Amino acid sequence: MIENVCVCGAGTMGSGIAQLMASKGVSTILYDVSSDKLANSRSTILTNLRALVDKQKISIEQERETIAHLQFKTDINDCIADLIIEAVIEDLPVKTGLFNQLAEINHAETIFATNTSSLSVTSIAAAVQHPQRVAGLHFFNPATIMKLVELVSTRFTEQSVIDQLAVLMKNIGKSVVTCKDSPGFIVNRVARPFYLEALYLVENFKVPVADIDILMRSAGFRMGPFELMDLIGNDINFAVTDSIYNALGKPARLTPSALQQKKVNEASLGIKTGKGYYDYPRPSSDNS
Repeated sequence: MIENVCVCGAGTMGSGIAQLMASKGVSTILYDVSSDKLANSRSTILTNLRALVDKQKISIEQERETIAHLQFKTDINDCIADLIIEAVIEDLPVKTGLFNQLAEINHAETIFATNTSSLSVTSIAAAVQHPQRVAGLHFFNPATIMKLVELVSTRFTEQSVIDQLAVLMKNIGKSVVTCKDSPGFIVNRVARPFYLEALYLVENFKVPVADIDILMRSAGFRMGPFELMDLIGNDINFAVTDSIYNALGKPARLTPSALQQKKVNEASLGIKTGKGYYDYPRPSSDNS
C-alpha cells in the first residue's frame, strides 16, 4: 500500500504532481537539486493554493492541510518513500542514474514511476535495480486539473506494482488507462496527426495559426493545436514527435515539423518562455 510519495524534479510537472498528491492527503516530498528551483516551486504552489481559496474552490483548512502534507528537500538522502515519481529532464542516463541512487537508500518494495512522455519505460526499467518495480505514470499538464493518467507496464513490471499505482490514482481522483510500453503510449501516439497536420497546413499553405485554432475549438476541441503546443512546451512536444518518429522507423506521416524545430532553436517554447506561436506575459520566474 502506498502511503507516501517523493516527487523528483521541481519543474512545472513535478510541482503540479506534488501539489496534487498533497492536496489529496498523501504525505509528499518534492525534491530538486536546485534550491532556487525548489523555492520557486514552493512559491508557485502557495500562490496556486491561495488562488483556489480566493475562488472558493477549496477552504482555508484544505489549503493548510495541503501545505502540511508537503515537504521541500534538496538532499537526496531525504527521498525515502513508498513511491518515487521522477519528473526530471527527458534524458535516459539522468533518469536511470537518479533511480539507481534512490534504490540504494529506499526499501526493496519502493515503486519507481517515470513521468516520461517520450522515452521507453522498458529502457529505463532495464537499467534500474529491480526492474520489476518500475512503471510509467504519465500525467498531463496541468497535473492538478487534467484527469487522465497513463499507467504503463513493461515486460519486467510486476502486476502488484500496476495494481498499487492504479488504486492510488483512483484514490486521488484520476481516470487511469493502462497500456504496455510502446512509442508514445496511447495519447501522444494518437495526438501526433493533430499537431503535425496543423503544422503542415501552416508550412505548406500559409494558413494562419489562429484560424486553425479557432476552427478546431469550433469543432468541439477545448484548445487548438497551436494553443496546446504552447501550453505543453514546443521543446517537449517536438521531442515527443521526434522520439515516436524514430521509434516507429521514421514513417513519412510522422516526420517532425521544420517549423516546430525552428521554434525550439529560437527558444520560442510557448507560455513558459513568453513566446511560442503566440506571445504571452513573461513569467516572473523560471518554473519550467
